Amino acid sequence: MISFDFSLLQPSFGGGNSGGVNPVTALRLAEANRTKSIAATARRPEVAREIAAFRAAVARGPDVEALLKDTRALKVLLTANGLGDQADYPALAKKALMSDPADPASLANRLGDRRWKAVAQTYDFSSGGLAVLRKPEVLDRLADAYAEITWRRSLDETTPGLSDALTFREQAKDVSNATQILGNSVLRRVVTTTLGLPSQIAYQSLDTQEWAITSRLDVSRLQDKGFVDKFTQRYLFAAAAANPTASGGSGDLFELVGRARGLVV
Repeated sequence: MISFDFSLLQPSFGGGNSGGVNPVTALRLAEANRTKSIAATARRPEVAREIAAFRAAVARGPDVEALLKDTRALKVLLTANGLGDQADYPALAKKALMSDPADPASLANRLGDRRWKAVAQTYDFSSGGLAVLRKPEVLDRLADAYAEITWRRSLDETTPGLSDALTFREQAKDVSNATQILGNSVLRRVVTTTLGLPSQIAYQSLDTQEWAITSRLDVSRLQDKGFVDKFTQRYLFAAAAANPTASGGSGDLFELVGRARGLVV
C-alpha cells in the first residue's frame, strides 16, 4: 500500500493558477462562496437566456422527440444532468433518453455509460412523455443544476480540476469499494490521477482496474474527512502540473508534486 506525505502539498507561495491563488486556496474560496457564485452565474445574461429558452421549449413542445431535437434545450437538459460532454451527439442522446430503462435490451441499458440509464429513469420519457419534466419543481431543479454546472466549469478555466475536486469531496463519504470509484467518471478521474495511474488502465479488466486502485489506496479511508481533504489537495496539484498554462507554470508547484509522488512508506 502506497501512502503520501500530504504535508508537502501545503505551499505558502502564491502560484497555482492564473489568478495568483494556489489550488488549495482556490478550493476553499469556491466552497465558501458557492451559493453566491451560483446565484450570480444564474443571473448572467447568456445563462439566463439559455434557461429561459429551455423552459419555453418544455412548455411549447408537443412531445419528447420535438424537445430533444431542439439543440439548445438538449444542451441544458444534458448539462444539468451531468451529461454535458455528450451534447455533441444529439442522435445518441435522443435514442438513449427515449429508450425504456426497464428493458434490458434498450439503448440506455446497453450503453456502457451508466449516466444514460439514470437520466432515462429520472424523467421516464419512454412511458410518461414530458409529464415529469413539466413539473415546476423539476424545472426549477434543472435550472439550478445548469447554473451550478456552468459555474463549476468556469472554475476549471483558472484552476484545473477544481470542479472535480468539489464533487469528490461531496461524494467520497459514500464510497465503500473500488467498483463505485470506477463507475463514476469524476471519482475515477480524481483517484486515478492522484494515484498516478495511466488512462490506459480503462482498457484492462474490471478486476485489474480494481486491484490497481486497492493496492495503492485503502478505500475505507475515504470515510475520513481529513484524509479526503488531503487526497483532494494532492489531486489539485497533480491536475495543475498536467495543465501548466492554466496553472501558471510555477516551478515550486511542480517540485512539490514530484516530491510527493516519490514518497513511499
